Amino acid sequence: MSEKKTPPDINALMQAIPYARFLGITVDQRGNEITTVMHFKEELIGNPVLPALHGGTIGAFLETTAIAQLAFEFSEGDAAGNALPKPIGLTIDYLRSGRPVDTYGRAEITKQGRRVATVRAEAWQDDRSRPIAAAHGHFLLKPADDPAGS
Repeated sequence: MSEKKTPPDINALMQAIPYARFLGITVDQRGNEITTVMHFKEELIGNPVLPALHGGTIGAFLETTAIAQLAFEFSEGDAAGNALPKPIGLTIDYLRSGRPVDTYGRAEITKQGRRVATVRAEAWQDDRSRPIAAAHGHFLLKPADDPAGS
C-alpha cells in the first residue's frame, strides 16, 4: 500500500471555487475530519417572509461539502488547478427550513471505486442530530481517458 498524500489546503480550494467563495464556505479541519461551514449572509435568503435559506444554496453547499471531502481524502484537487471530482448525479432531501444562521456540513464516502465514488452529506445548523438537508451523490474521480487512473 502506498503512503497517503498530504491533504490539500481545503480552505484555499474553497477560495479557488467562485461559487463556494460567493456562498462563504470555509472548512474547519481537525485531524482527519473536516466540517464545512456556510457563513450566513442576506444574499442566501430565498424566502424573506420566513426568512429561510434558498434551497439552491443548501444544495450547492451539500455538493461542495461532498467535493471537499473527496479532495481531502484523495488529494485529487487543490488550488493549483488539479482536477476536482465532478458530480455525476446528486439527490437532495430537504428536511426542514434553513434558518438565517451559519450552516454546517459533513460528508462520508460510502463507496469508492477507481473512477467513481458515492458520497452522503448532511447539513445542519444548531443541532447536528436535526439536519436541515441530506444529499446522496455519485462523483467522477478521474476521467476515463486519464492515464493516471489506469
